[in-house]
Formats: sequence, structure tokens, C-alpha cells
Amino acid sequence: MAETILALADGRIFRGISFGATGHTVGEVCFNTSLTGYQEILTDPSYTDQIMTFTYPHIGNVGINEDDMESANVAVRGCIIRAPARSTSNYRSELGLGEWLEKQNIVGIADIDTRALVCHLRDHGAQNGVIASDGMSEDDAVALAGSWEGLEGRDLVGQVSCENVLEWQQGSYQLDDAGYAEPTITSHVVAFDFGCKRNIFRKLSDRGMKVSIVPASTTAADILAMNPDGLFLSNGPGDPSAVAYAVETIRELLKSDTPIFGICMGHQLLSQALGLTTFKLKFGHRGGNHPVKDETTGKIEITSQNHGFAVSDEAVPAVVEITHRSLFDGTVEGLSVKGRPVFSVQYHPEASPGPQDSDYLFDRFAALVQAHIK
Repeated sequence: MAETILALADGRIFRGISFGATGHTVGEVCFNTSLTGYQEILTDPSYTDQIMTFTYPHIGNVGINEDDMESANVAVRGCIIRAPARSTSNYRSELGLGEWLEKQNIVGIADIDTRALVCHLRDHGAQNGVIASDGMSEDDAVALAGSWEGLEGRDLVGQVSCENVLEWQQGSYQLDDAGYAEPTITSHVVAFDFGCKRNIFRKLSDRGMKVSIVPASTTAADILAMNPDGLFLSNGPGDPSAVAYAVETIRELLKSDTPIFGICMGHQLLSQALGLTTFKLKFGHRGGNHPVKDETTGKIEITSQNHGFAVSDEAVPAVVEITHRSLFDGTVEGLSVKGRPVFSVQYHPEASPGPQDSDYLFDRFAALVQAHIK
């Protein structure tokens, strides 16, 4: 395998071997602490323009299959792992991880000290980086990383959102039946596609909701003309402060009495529509083991997270209640609008694979939708 380098914008160099496609790539280097779910992570549109570091040492053990895709394509710009699996062991596997990344033209690096890399990012913050397996010099790679525009101030939502209205009625995958559930539909929800994960729509469908997925630029008038029983604000990539058009639309939709549920980017955009602000975290929250406290009940949830920006609580409007907080750093993880069927969370209750502590949030939304119909 070709000698490969990872060059960070601050000049730090890691050396390893090529994994996936040959070439070079640039993006924001981040890390995820999940033990499982690498395929779901790599196909999550929220990771657009990022280079993913997996902290778990063995990645690729169960291969790749079409049913576990969270979107149609790989979302990341690059992949960093410690030890690639030498073989796959899963009856559902259709392709090995390395071969799949090569087919998707995703450049990766393996056989580096991912623990040292994560410690560096933790101490110095997330930063731009370059993976190069095509002979690029270290100096050129560092220069490219330093000159790349980064994520702040960029509207990546517009790059990944769908172009036309789509309909979704497929439920969750059933292992015993080797297929997807076909729920009975009792309500209609319109969902903004800010960079959605498929499993969110499956969770909504499981609870009897037909989901109409609309582009991020859809106007409030067009959405209300669809006569929805509920509104969903999806996850997505990039800087929420750069998606002002969606914030204005949500602000208009808040004038109706339609139930609203937001996740991740949707939570951040809803927060801005309510008068709060967002900021960039030092190195983000990404993993499947983040403890969050529900301030309304005192219960602790283990959550799946993926965000590089967060909602500030320096000036919380009187109408807003902060409902959830991270037990890692105290940042806002959820809110609701007092007296209104409107709430959101920063984390991912649809996580596939788990944890599933937060699955109740979909039940809460379904109950609000049914109450709205009545």
C-alpha cells in the first residue's frame, strides 16, 4: 500500500498507508467515538466536507450493505482509521469497506496513531487537514490545509438538500423479515431536508406518518398549502448561521399552530428563529455515548451526537425553555416553546445503530401530531 500522509493546518504530520482511493483530499478533520455504525456515519450528510477519524481501532468488520445507507452517497471527504478489518463477518455484507471507499472515490489513511490525533484535536481544536496518497509533499499538503475555506460561514445545506418534493412511507428495517416495515398511515408530516438521514423518516413512518420531504428553500406558504399535520426540521451540515433563508421560513411557520420537531441542524435553525444564537464548538460532539440530562425529568439519556456548532444560552427568550443539557460540557441539547407544540434536540434520537434511550421523542411528536388532527 502506498505511503500516505495526513497534514493538519497547524503543521502536524501523521504518516500511514493508503486506504480507499488514491489521491488527495481536504476537509475539516473531526473524530467520532462510536464503537459501531461506521457506514451510517460515513453516509450521514451532516459530515459534508469533513474528514472522519474513527477512534475505535477496528473499522470495517461487518462490511457494507445497501440497506444501512443513511443517504445515497458517502458524505465525508476522507476517512482515517487505525486498523482496517482484514475480512468481513456479516451475512448482510455486500462489499468490504476499503473496496467500497475506493469505488466511491474517497481517499483514506490507515495505520496511524488515531489516539494521538484525537488528543491533538481535543487540545488544539478541530482544524483543516489533507490526506494525500499521490505523492504530494508535506509542505504542499500543509499549505493546502491552511488555505482551505473551512466550514464557518458556509451554507452546506443548499448543497445537500433535495431539489424536488419527495414522499416517504417506508418503516424501519426488520432483521427477522429481511425487509422494511409497511406502517398504516394516519397523519401527514412535511419535513425540511437540510441534509437528512433516512432513519429519521423511518422513525416517523413507524408512527403512522406519511412524510413529504421538501427542499430547504421551500417557502412557508408552499409548506402550509400542503396542509401538514406536523412539521419536521432535519439534521444537516455546516454553519447554521449561514442558512438565514431557512430561519426566516421557520419563523413564519411558528405563527401557525402546527406541531414542530427539530433535530441537530433543525434544532439550531429553530433556535435562531426563536431569537437565540449559535457558535462553533472547539472540536464538536460526535459519538454514540454522550450523556444528556433531561432538565424536565432529571433523567439521563445516553445519546448519539454529531454537531460542530451549538446553541448559546447567553440570552434565552422568556418563551423558550431549555429542556436538555450535555453532561460533558453543559451546552444546550434541547428546548421547547412554552405552551406550544414545538420542541427540538441537538442530538440524534433516530440513531441506527443505537443508543435508543431517546426514541421516546418520536412518540412525543406523534402524540402532538395526533392531538393537532383532533
